[in-house]
Amino acid sequence: QVQLVESGGGSVQPGGSLRLSCAASGFSVARDDITWYRQVPEKERELVGRKTFVGGVTTYGDSVKGRFTISRDDAKNIMYLQMNNLKPEDTAVYYCQARRWNVRGQGTQVTVSS
Repeated sequence: QVQLVESGGGSVQPGGSLRLSCAASGFSVARDDITWYRQVPEKERELVGRKTFVGGVTTYGDSVKGRFTISRDDAKNIMYLQMNNLKPEDTAVYYCQARRWNVRGQGTQVTVSS
């Protein structure tokens, strides 16, 4: 079964950090384009970042550049999203999506508040 499962969300104070995980089964994250995006109700989906299969190029949305980092553990078949210096505006449901397999995880909630 091809699927992605996100985890690692939670509540954190501004300036804090979280690491999200995107665990894949049924395919290899190393051989797909994996995108992290986030969604707030009544707002458009926002690109957080993407790591491509070809060339392994990593790009980030402007609002998270310098604070968020995408990495991958090939042995565990997991993509990570390290989020540092979190801000209240980072509050959202975070999703990972695999382009070639057209599969998305269920999302994980991140809440940043004091």
